[in-house]
Amino acid sequence: MGPWRCCLLLLALLPAAPRAQQQQFMEYMERRLALLEERISQWHDQSSRYSTELRDFKNQVLGMLEAAEKEREALRAEAESAAVRVDRLEREVDYLETQNPAPPCVEVDETLLEKQVATAKQRKNEKYAKVTDCSDTIASVRSMKILKRFGSAAGLWSKDMAGSSEKIYVFDGTANDTVYVFPRMREFTLFSATRKAARIKLPYPWVGTGHLVYSGHLYYIRQQGPFQVIKFNLANKTVVDSSVFPAEEQVPVFGLSPSTYIEVAADEEGLWAIYATKENEKNICLAKLDPDSLDIEQMWDTPCPRENAEGAFVVCGTLHVVYNTRLPSRSRVQCVFDVSGTLAAEDAALVYFPKRYGSHSGMKYHPRERQLYAWDDGYQIIYRMEMKKKTEV
Repeated sequence: MGPWRCCLLLLALLPAAPRAQQQQFMEYMERRLALLEERISQWHDQSSRYSTELRDFKNQVLGMLEAAEKEREALRAEAESAAVRVDRLEREVDYLETQNPAPPCVEVDETLLEKQVATAKQRKNEKYAKVTDCSDTIASVRSMKILKRFGSAAGLWSKDMAGSSEKIYVFDGTANDTVYVFPRMREFTLFSATRKAARIKLPYPWVGTGHLVYSGHLYYIRQQGPFQVIKFNLANKTVVDSSVFPAEEQVPVFGLSPSTYIEVAADEEGLWAIYATKENEKNICLAKLDPDSLDIEQMWDTPCPRENAEGAFVVCGTLHVVYNTRLPSRSRVQCVFDVSGTLAAEDAALVYFPKRYGSHSGMKYHPRERQLYAWDDGYQIIYRMEMKKKTEV
């Protein structure tokens, strides 16, 4: 209904009035209708303008989103390219470090040198009686495999180093009395919890991470006054023997593993003990153990420093000491000591381990498998070693 029809309708409903008053009423209604039409027109104009601005804003946001998506793709491509370059650089650094090894951070100790000369003269006619004809040494780390992350930052895991058993023994932490035993590698790898593991509660708690499973027995370190090596039968869960280590005022054997005072190791030759004493606290000592009686058959003072050492193991009668830095970096075998004297330290290969997490708290060499079982900041890792004859290095 148009405005004029509304006016006529109102006039028809009103009582008869003078013509002048009717004219004034008509003019009033026209003004009100004109004002209403003007406001409706303004509302239409504003609505149209707001729609235009909203459409422009939407187009602007879509353009910004497209630009952001393109930048994200560009950044992703740059990150992938940077990762490839970093990987290539790491391989080049590995090659350069192998070809141009850094000099070992060994402090020349005149007193120690004199003592070594005196000891060498004293043992001039004493030679280590080799049990096997093994003459290999490590050339490089051929490959590595990260199994999983289990337990504390420091710990130890291994198999029986003298047998063919597939059982996995896990020592969580540096002070505990319970050993987890998994039936095979598969159960240890697939299950994060310990429900698939048997538990062996030891009669005395261990200290450090220098333990060893060897020929059905567990050799572990107990601290109660002097340090003891406990021989524990894993089959019948009994202590077979124990021996107080004949070293006064022992100190941690590795500068970067302060909880480990004695490291029991195994190789093709049998059982070894790696330790350090207050008398010769700057360097690491080595002893050959009788696995049956725990008697010490022979002892050596090595030139390998304790400082920045994080672990050690023995291969074919040669001690390999692994070093790192206080702020964990690339682990490396930087000092070797051959008890038979057939491998000179300067002829040994400088072996680097791939940089992964932190530093190793446990490294156990398996003579039959020729690989290391390592514990790196809570990660369980296997290093497969490339071997060479000592005369070829």
